[in-house]
Amino acid sequence: MKPFKNKLAVTIIVLSVAFLGIIIFSVKNGSNSVSSGIGSVVSPLQKIVYKVNDKIKSSVDFFANFSKVKQENEELKVKNSELENQIVEYSALKDENERLREVLKLKDSKNNYDYVGVNIIGYSGGTVSRGYIVDKGTNDGIEKDMIIINYQGLVGKVTQAESNYSVVETILNENMAVSVMVDSTRETTGILRGYKENKNEDIVKVYNLPIDSEIKEGDVILTSGLGMIYPKEIRIGEVVSVETDSVMVMKNAMVKPYVDFNKLEELFVVVPKDKINVKYD
Repeated sequence: MKPFKNKLAVTIIVLSVAFLGIIIFSVKNGSNSVSSGIGSVVSPLQKIVYKVNDKIKSSVDFFANFSKVKQENEELKVKNSELENQIVEYSALKDENERLREVLKLKDSKNNYDYVGVNIIGYSGGTVSRGYIVDKGTNDGIEKDMIIINYQGLVGKVTQAESNYSVVETILNENMAVSVMVDSTRETTGILRGYKENKNEDIVKVYNLPIDSEIKEGDVILTSGLGMIYPKEIRIGEVVSVETDSVMVMKNAMVKPYVDFNKLEELFVVVPKDKINVKYD
């Protein structure tokens, strides 16, 4: 055992002396061999340390900026929400402007009436087909039998007028009767009523057209003005089908109203300037 320990000690001493000699020789000769030798051992370790430090620095930077990034993200969400609201408001104002422009066209063409704007505040009888309750009445010059329109066409007429509200019955009601004419043929014998049998969509029906009438799908139905109950040539709707009644010797037409009764907004009461009797020219 002692010879082995002695050999190990000698080997260590020899290597140490040799290593020291190399260093002294390198210093005297300005050699970088030791640096290169040591560097070759240290360099991989330096790379590992550098990478670890770089990752730690990146993580620190991320967490340091996270709060700022989060705040900027919240600010962008708020700005985006504001822009979306502005777009919705602009679209609503644009649609309203277009609707009012159509009403103004009607007002310009029929300037012998006043037009009183009203808002729907409820349903009469609980359904659209029965009619609406609007927020103006006799205090605002509204009387029974005055008609109601919107930018799309004929809505109905006032069936009850109180001091601060009125009841409006729509053309969808089968109790309503409107004298109409076919725009393409100018036939004025038609009577329009609500069509109760159709429960899936808003449809009205024109009765009492001549058996030889040339009415066809796509024709426009207008008020005829007969009886002076409705102003002449108020738009009502478009023909979707025509049927022949051989027993009654006449033609009938199914009509899709232009007015969307599920999306009514601005309504106007057409008020004759001479209100002694509610009559329309």
